[in-house]
Order: sequence, then C-alpha cells, then structure tokens
Amino acid sequence: MHCLRIVYQGLSCKGNGGAFLNLSQKFNKLKNILSKMENAIVAYSGGVDSTLLLKVAGEVMGENVLAITASSPTYPQKEIKAARDMARNLGIRHITITTDELSNPEFFSNPLNRCYFCKKELFSRLKEIAEKNRIRFILDGSNYDDRKDFRPGDRAKQEFGIRSPLAEAGLTKKDIRVLSKKMGLPTWDKPSLACLASRFPYGSSLNRAELKMVNKAEEYLHALGFRQVRVRHYGNTARIEVEKSKIPLLVNHSSMVVRKLKRLGYTYITVDLEGYRTGSMNEVLQRCHSRH
Repeated sequence: MHCLRIVYQGLSCKGNGGAFLNLSQKFNKLKNILSKMENAIVAYSGGVDSTLLLKVAGEVMGENVLAITASSPTYPQKEIKAARDMARNLGIRHITITTDELSNPEFFSNPLNRCYFCKKELFSRLKEIAEKNRIRFILDGSNYDDRKDFRPGDRAKQEFGIRSPLAEAGLTKKDIRVLSKKMGLPTWDKPSLACLASRFPYGSSLNRAELKMVNKAEEYLHALGFRQVRVRHYGNTARIEVEKSKIPLLVNHSSMVVRKLKRLGYTYITVDLEGYRTGSMNEVLQRCHSRH
C-alpha cells in the first residue's frame, strides 16, 4: 500500500471530494488489474503514461516485469536513452530492441493507417519475446483520453491481445500527471511524445533523411527552451507548433530559428498561430468527414 499512501498525501478533499475519490478509485482499479497478472512486458517509451504504468506494475509484480523499448528511425534517440535510464532508476529489467518499419512499403508510403503497420511490427516482436520467456501479458501505456483521437494502431493491439491497464482503469492524461507527481516521478510534467512520422502529412512518403531533419529541428527548439514542440514537415516547408503562450517568444527568436532550419534543409519556415495541439495532422480527416 506504500504507493497509495504517496498518492493520498497532500491531496485535499475540500470542495473536490468527488474528484479525489474518483482518482483514488481509478488508481485502486489499476492496481487490481495488474495484481491479476503474474508477469508482463511493458512496451516502454519513457513518456509520462508508460512510466506510471511501469512504476505501478513494478510495485505490484516485482521482478516479473520486463520493460522493452523499441529503437527506430521514427523515434528520437535521446528518448531511448531516457527510457533506459528511467527503467534503471525504477529497478525494472529493461531491454532495447530495434525495429525497422521504414523497410515496409505499407508504412513508409504513409497511408492513413500508417500506425497500424508500425504497431504490428512492434507487437509481433514483443509477442515473440513473451512466448520465448513464458510471459503472458503485454501492456502498453494508452490512457482513457486516447479513445478520442484517430488511432489505427489500436487494430494491432486487438490482433495481438495487448492490454492497456491505464485506459481500462479510466485514467486520463490529467489523472496520470497528478498521480505521477504525487509518486515523485520526474516524468509527471514531461511533454507528450509522438512518433516522428506523425509530423508528415498522410500520403507523403517517409525517409530517414527527412525524419532526421525534423528531429534536429525539434531538438534545436527544445534547446531554446520550448518544451512542447512539433515541427510539421511539408517538403521544403516547416510548420512550427509551440504552446500558444510561447508564440511571441518564438517570433523573438525568429532570426536564429530561420537560420538554423534553413541549414537543416528547409526553405520556408512558418509558425502555426493556433499553437501546439496533439493530432493536428488529423484535422484534415475531420474536415473531410464533416463534408460527408
């Protein structure tokens, strides 16, 4: 019960008792779900969601948890190292595997269901490891809010029997950040992560060189102090998303940003005046749907 005591500490019921009880109930449900699993692999990205899942799974299942991170051209390498370090800090066994979804034409052609092919490769690899090591469950860090977005990768989850305990427990992203903070996890306020392929419009082919362009551009903007950043890639044009309140700061740095991104290969550098928002590349799908 050590984990639950940490959650309760510092949370006030005054004027918000229902929300407090609801959060504690969700947390208890998460632990109950995990307690029924004798062992598990956690598909671990190092983000806020999968870190909370890994932490609680480790407390419930002990040494019967294995964290696995996939290294791929579509995922920033600094995040691979961060995931490895965090798993070590949590005392969880961790391995890194290499996936190469870019060798699959069904993925690199960047269709609407691109994520399905990526997740299919990942989960098939995890399934092999699970069977070889007699591990019954494979878990991912999807949360309750993820149901609202377009997520073709969920089909692969169903095909391979992947469980999403956070979503099953009804935990939202906000819930997960609150719990992570109370449990002392440094990832509690970590910006949301997403595959680098999500920076490209559907139908625009993916390649290693352009993925590196995006990665380097985002790393540069992070170094300038922008925490939540997306560089959406349209050939020779970059559409930069930062938090709306940070747009004036980005404009102040415009000369440096333009110079750096042109060195990386962009000709035109633009700022999205709506600011950062998750899944902005899916907005075109919503517009198309609304017309029919």
